Amino acid sequence: MNPVEVIVEGDAHTLARRAADVVQEYLGSTQDPVLGLATGASVLPLYGELIRRHHREGLSFRRVRSFLLDDYIGLGPEHPQCYGNLIEAEFVGHVDIDPENLYAPDCGATDPDLECDRYDRLVTRAGVGLQILGVGRNGHLAFNEPGSSFESRTRVVQLAAATRADNARYFDGPDQVPALAMTQGMATIRQAAHLLVLAAGPSKAEAVRAALQGPITSAVPASALRLHSRVTVLLDPSAARLAGLGG
Repeated sequence: MNPVEVIVEGDAHTLARRAADVVQEYLGSTQDPVLGLATGASVLPLYGELIRRHHREGLSFRRVRSFLLDDYIGLGPEHPQCYGNLIEAEFVGHVDIDPENLYAPDCGATDPDLECDRYDRLVTRAGVGLQILGVGRNGHLAFNEPGSSFESRTRVVQLAAATRADNARYFDGPDQVPALAMTQGMATIRQAAHLLVLAAGPSKAEAVRAALQGPITSAVPASALRLHSRVTVLLDPSAARLAGLGG
């Protein structure tokens, strides 16, 4: 196993700048950048910094092909929490990514299993160079909940109660959060050349400790990060504290 690169920064702004540096370095390293995008609170400061660099410093995403990790099943295509719409509002709509180069699972697909197979092939053919990830409080990656096989592919999953509770703030209560989702599998995610993982806040501290220092087990999907050849984990002090990182 290659060691995971762990960086602890003192505040959200510094963390976002360090993460944006990784993204910008990747974009400058290839003529055909393929960027894996995540949604959620952990990555919003990063997207804000990338938007700032686009408008203030001329950072361009024109050549980027981007792929979302996951999406809910059962939301209409116009629903604001459909992740294709969400990433448009939070990031893609503010930079020069060609909308035709933004790919996501179809949250309105009539056959979700068939859609998962189609999307898995699409992601695999593209070859993600840099995948942005957050970590759930229960150690999930994308919507790969505890118990997910490290060999899993893009598929339909049942969301854990903890995940639905965490995401209820984006809906009109927990009962409005879809119970099913489509997600890239653990093996699909691990195909990316470089994984960039962000976690901030005390609620992520136990998941970070388990992922970085506990057993490598499907009970903690994020522990699979330690099996990958190139991983950068960016933490704030509160997320790092139980792992004894960053002082």
